[in-house]
This record gives sequence, C-alpha cells and structure tokens, in this order.
Amino acid sequence: MDWTAKRDGTKDQLRRLNKALPDQTKAFGALGKAVKEGGELDFKTKEFIALGIAITQRCQACIVLHMEALVRVGATREEVGDVLAMAIQMGGGPAMMYAAEAMECYDHLIEEKAQAAE
Repeated sequence: MDWTAKRDGTKDQLRRLNKALPDQTKAFGALGKAVKEGGELDFKTKEFIALGIAITQRCQACIVLHMEALVRVGATREEVGDVLAMAIQMGGGPAMMYAAEAMECYDHLIEEKAQAAE
C-alpha cells in the first residue's frame, strides 16, 4: 500500500467532509483537541491508544493518521510494536493483519521523514 497516498487521500476526504458538515466536524475537532490536551496521559500515550483502537476497528485511514502523529512525536519501532502486540491480543487474527499493515505504515512514514530531512 502507498501510505503517503492513503494519508493524503484521507486528508482530502476530511477536508471535503469539513465543507459539507462544518458545524459537526468543528465540534468533533474540538472534542479531539480537548481529549488530547487534557487529562493525565501525555499526547504520545493517547496516540498509542488511538492506534490500538484503529487496528482493532480495522480502519486504515485511522491507522495512517495516528501513525503520522506518532512518527511526528518520535515513537520508536519498539514502542509501536508493543502497541501492535496488545492490539493483536485484544483483536485476534484480524487485528494481526491490520497490525502488519500498521508496521508497514510506520516503516514507510519513518523513511519518508528521513528523506525529507536530507
């Protein structure tokens, strides 16, 4: 899968949805901001939780967006692996397939980040 294209396509879809449902998407965005900025857990931990949920819910768009956030905040491959293992334990065989995609996504986005830094 081309994870860059998936990410960019997902962001395009969300922009179109934002135009069609501005009040609703603004409210949902405000909820997301409040959840990620408040509480006891740090942003990175919350993104790991979101990634695990994305895997067990089988949402490729969610996987790429949360993985992008994790790469941005410096998540290691080992940390991602721990989250994937937990998602597999909770979600079984189907989660294993999406966990494999998520690791591919991580590797792709890390490579993309390294190339951009050159």
